[in-house]
Amino acid sequence: MRFSSHFRVGTAQSAYQLEGNNLNSDWWDWEREPGTPCREHSGDACDFYHRYREDLLLMRDLGFDIFRLGLEWARVEPAEGEFSRAELDHYRRVLEACREHGLEPMLTFHHFTLPRWLQARGGFLCTDFLALFERYCERAAAGLGDLIAFGYTINEPEGCAVGGWITGVNPPGLKKDVAGMWRAAENLLEAHSRGAPAIRAAAKVPVGIGMALPELEYVEGAAPGDSAFELGAAINARFFELARRDDYIGVQNYHRIRIGPEGPRGLEPHPPALGAAIRQAWREAGGIPVIVTENGIDTTDDARRIAYLDSALTEVEKCRDEGIDVRGYLHWSLLDNFEWASGYGPRFGLVEVDRETFARRPKPSARRLGDYARLGRAQTPRS
Repeated sequence: MRFSSHFRVGTAQSAYQLEGNNLNSDWWDWEREPGTPCREHSGDACDFYHRYREDLLLMRDLGFDIFRLGLEWARVEPAEGEFSRAELDHYRRVLEACREHGLEPMLTFHHFTLPRWLQARGGFLCTDFLALFERYCERAAAGLGDLIAFGYTINEPEGCAVGGWITGVNPPGLKKDVAGMWRAAENLLEAHSRGAPAIRAAAKVPVGIGMALPELEYVEGAAPGDSAFELGAAINARFFELARRDDYIGVQNYHRIRIGPEGPRGLEPHPPALGAAIRQAWREAGGIPVIVTENGIDTTDDARRIAYLDSALTEVEKCRDEGIDVRGYLHWSLLDNFEWASGYGPRFGLVEVDRETFARRPKPSARRLGDYARLGRAQTPRS
């Protein structure tokens, strides 16, 4: 599947973190379950479900031309085998509004959450998870495919497996269960293999997957181990093999992780790590087009965000100048939103959201990325 080499600039979000009141999702229950690491409830989130036109207009005015957004499986199929025409119609209206505002929609079919009924049956380890995911992709793509520009099957499959079975920050909340992690990872591998052609057949659009690719740096003679980050990298190695059959590969990077003899020493925002991730994906996925589907920094200091953004975009341009086929950059995120177990504390957004009124307040960093979108090169943003 060919698609234009035009370089796209925009933002990325997930359904659950943005929409609000996803009552049928497993995460809605997980936030309220005693003993989980969740700091607060998602509640209304950013109320994107009702305010999407306001946000799309903002993106258009900033100069963006692509928007990665998600479907909430629990809305589309609230009970097993029961697909909601009303919710699919809602998502059609959102996608139509994207098109009206000059934004190419990149639609994520799975971003961490599952319908409550599916989690009750075992989630990723459910015996018929593969068939259920393929059917969901077929039905959703059949109903929405004429409006999307890119299909994106699964967000960070390594995060689903590691978070659910190693670190316990996602449902089902298990820790240090390496065997369970690999069972989940294998199911997610196969789910992508079955979901991607289902989306491609129904929607006739390029389809890929997005992987979290932090830069792992071993220092002071440290040897590879079995930390959560290294297990995630091992899962990614398997996904690179599958990605060679895809139309593009999504690169998601935020950090460099230094690993010493005692293990990981923490997450370090480090813009050159984005360049390393792009080069890794280009090399390991066999030279298919690359799209940066997430990159950003958690900070309340927007001057720091601008500095990070300038450096990260310079890394993108370096990779392009090296001949790597990078087709786009999507910043995480447009809005300060619900960041899973960390709640509303982290601030990744280009736009502040008032937690009481939902008023949107663009930060200077939003205009800086808009300048890059219009000018096309990182080295020439307006001061």
